[in-house]
Amino acid sequence: MSSSLGVLYRISTWGESHGAGVGVVIDGCPPRIPLNVEDIQAELDRRRPGQSKITTPRKEDDKAEILSGVVDGLTLGSPIGILVRNTDQRPSAYTEMQQAYRPSHADYTYDAKFGIRAVSGGGRASARETIGRVAAGAIARKILTSSLPDYECLAYVKTIQGIEASAASLENPQAEVIESNIVRTCDPEAAVRMVELIEAARGEGNSVGGIIECVVRGVPPGLGEPVFDKLEADLAKAMLSLPATKGFEIGSGFAGTLLSGREHNDEFYMDQQKVRTRTNRSGGIQGGISNGEDIVFRVAFKPTATVLIEQNTVTNDGQDTTLSARGRHDPCVLPRAVPMVEAMVHLVVVDHWLRQRGQVGA
Repeated sequence: MSSSLGVLYRISTWGESHGAGVGVVIDGCPPRIPLNVEDIQAELDRRRPGQSKITTPRKEDDKAEILSGVVDGLTLGSPIGILVRNTDQRPSAYTEMQQAYRPSHADYTYDAKFGIRAVSGGGRASARETIGRVAAGAIARKILTSSLPDYECLAYVKTIQGIEASAASLENPQAEVIESNIVRTCDPEAAVRMVELIEAARGEGNSVGGIIECVVRGVPPGLGEPVFDKLEADLAKAMLSLPATKGFEIGSGFAGTLLSGREHNDEFYMDQQKVRTRTNRSGGIQGGISNGEDIVFRVAFKPTATVLIEQNTVTNDGQDTTLSARGRHDPCVLPRAVPMVEAMVHLVVVDHWLRQRGQVGA
């Protein structure tokens, strides 16, 4: 079971949704990086459940404990262990799922693969596993900002079902605007309608999905390893490893197929001593290697699979049945997925930054 990511900056997450706790071990963090638990906690607070009226009501403080690898506020260069304890488990909400498979969940596929699964909360398939990723991503961000002063990663909700942030708001997204509303979109007016839609879905026992867009600024040219470890390929893998993701596109994405080559090409020009492109349909990556422009991509998240409406399913002994799910779940995963997307960017970029530095000394 692959629970690790990265080459030089390598993380391994562990723990189940309703176990004693979840966490991560980080290997490859350089020494003498300033780090304290508050750096990690700030990102975990953005991810945690129960933070607003449109998220799951599960009450978890998600308090991080640094177990190793840090002394007197500085990293040692040795493995960093982080633990977050689970305090609000309710296994009783999952008794029916012992036998009945929840539609579009990983219940059946985990049974098919392993012959055993953690029933409560979905075990490793739960979004609670992402706590370790977000914690490791917070540390990766510290490494990047100490080496790349212009580095910035901003993810935001672009659409929820049929409601889309305005084109004007997408032109220059800002962190303070994104964090000013509970949906985490860059368009405050669209946020109001998005909240209404999510609340309506919750009231019906249903759920909705949408698209998160991400802009990564300040990445120098040269990051990425052709042929198989292309930067966008690693970003795609990282994003599609997140729960509920169903699509990834970068730059012009699928819309680029409607253009001719002449229309699609990003022409180069010199900006003083810097090579730039006049357009950015490549999304900041060409030939699998960053070109110094903003990296822009989008990730599609499906509607939350848990709905409170009776559905047809089967049992683990092959009998037809019905199931009405219980438990505490997000009617829309996107607001809490924003920090997850950013964390995965940090993890991929820092790994490629360290690889580039080790290979050519940049």
